[in-house]
Amino acid sequence: QVQLVESGGGLVQAGGSLRLSCAASAASGRTFSSYVMGWFRQAPGKEREFVAAFNWNDGNQYYADSVKGRFTISRDNAKSTVYLQMNSLKPEDTAVYYCAAKFTLAPSIVAMTSKYDYWGQGTQVTVSP
Repeated sequence: QVQLVESGGGLVQAGGSLRLSCAASAASGRTFSSYVMGWFRQAPGKEREFVAAFNWNDGNQYYADSVKGRFTISRDNAKSTVYLQMNSLKPEDTAVYYCAAKFTLAPSIVAMTSKYDYWGQGTQVTVSP
């Protein structure tokens, strides 16, 4: 079993920045070297959508077109933590942001919500105009 805990959400003005964190842990002591870690978001009345993903095994990163050039996903191996640095935030970025994990995932399907096995509780990000 894998536990994911997000933090770092909050209220920010348009053009501002936030950094979200996702701390991962496993009861079995399993490492995350072969996991894909994803960030998704869900705005009120909308479906959950892909934001970014990081393949812990090879370091590859994947981004939704809507956040490319503004958001950066990264990791801290020692802390088993994945970060989402969000810059130049827009009101349309307002949503609950979720961290997700999957043990190995082909690049072609990292954006698919249904493929992830583990989810965090979510953290609210609100961007004011």
